[in-house]
Amino acid sequence: MRRRDCEPCTPTSVSALVENAAAPSLADLARASLKIGCLGFGGPAGQIALMHRIFVEEHQWIDEGHYLHALNYCMLLPGPEAQQLATYVGWLLHGVRGGVLAGALFVLPGALVVFALAWLYALHGQAPVVAALFLGVKAAVLAFIADALVRIGRRALKSRIDAAIALAALVALYLFGVPFPLVIVSAGVTGAMLIEREPAHEMAAMSPAVSMRQTTATAALWGAAWLGPVAVIFVTAGPAHLLGQISLLFSKLAVVTFGGAYAVLAYLQQQAVDVHGWLTAGQMIDGLGLAETTPGPLILVNQFVGFLAGWQADGGGPGLAVACAVLASWCTFAPSFLWIFAGAPHAERLRRNRYAVGALRAITAAVLGVILSLAIWFGQHVLFSASRAVCTPWNRVLDVPSLPSIDWIAALIALGAAVGLIRYRLGAVTVVVASALAGLASGSMFAD
Repeated sequence: MRRRDCEPCTPTSVSALVENAAAPSLADLARASLKIGCLGFGGPAGQIALMHRIFVEEHQWIDEGHYLHALNYCMLLPGPEAQQLATYVGWLLHGVRGGVLAGALFVLPGALVVFALAWLYALHGQAPVVAALFLGVKAAVLAFIADALVRIGRRALKSRIDAAIALAALVALYLFGVPFPLVIVSAGVTGAMLIEREPAHEMAAMSPAVSMRQTTATAALWGAAWLGPVAVIFVTAGPAHLLGQISLLFSKLAVVTFGGAYAVLAYLQQQAVDVHGWLTAGQMIDGLGLAETTPGPLILVNQFVGFLAGWQADGGGPGLAVACAVLASWCTFAPSFLWIFAGAPHAERLRRNRYAVGALRAITAAVLGVILSLAIWFGQHVLFSASRAVCTPWNRVLDVPSLPSIDWIAALIALGAAVGLIRYRLGAVTVVVASALAGLASGSMFAD
């Protein structure tokens, strides 16, 4: 497509930013986005790679520079960066319609599958066969987290300062219980002030000419779409109702959790399991296993958490479970449209800012520490059946595993899955299916 000369770009007219050979029709974009939604296994890393292959390499709808720029901007945002990236690319290609279409179709296939599996889990989750299958899936989750640590570590730890930030994030979260948003904000400030900043990227495309009035109007529109249902629930049911608590928690998650799905999970498990008691630690890990097994964003575990919260609440059941699941998903993904449509027109100027580049680098390093903290929590609940409370000198009680209670079967499955993912680069579906079958086999082997 020939680039237009000096045409102003607005949130609904951005095709001038993309120099490509053949812009897709809206139907072509929908088909490609649905394909990504159906095949997007393996968490954010796999989904970002899949989008690159389809949008950049196969169809050549967007060039490498714009794709990487979009990815870096989405890494700065709270919430699910893979869905935000799909929305950003759709916005570049077809404005707001394309962004809504690409972002929604990225989520919808996996959301429908997780919804159906959550219902089956609520009905039959304690059956011996299901429990044996989930033993393997839980072990595979540890392998996925280990793989994420390796991938992010290669990108994040470029200097001793990066390593120090990652270690500080781990210590702050795990040993001292520092609130997650404070860890991320502190890392960003440190990066902006102390890290030797890389040269700002020179972008081939012009910055979109969007006024603050347009930005404010866009933010107000999408903010109303996101928070409108929340306001209705607060007025009709009250903030103390489970629906009010669900909407408040997942809306808060959408704005304070940086660093992708694994980072969000650290905060989610703390709130849903420890604070509200909506589900147990084992059920939380089962939900993550479901999200790992199915296509779509890993953060669809939010939908699973919402469903079980409604199912298991006093006076709850299928009706409340469906409402909680839908509300959890809405409050998780709707804010992404606000961040992209209001912020993307200004993203190129932000990308040129050296301080922003330094902050992003530090946040990426801190995310590594967040994932390490999450790995410790999951590993303890998957590999050990008992734990004990230990009081630290600074009066924080830590729940540490009892070493004699280790589950060697789960440990071996997790080790095999990690080797398959990291050493042999096996696909996510292959690893999950093999781990589930290994869990089923171990259950049959030790059955009475």
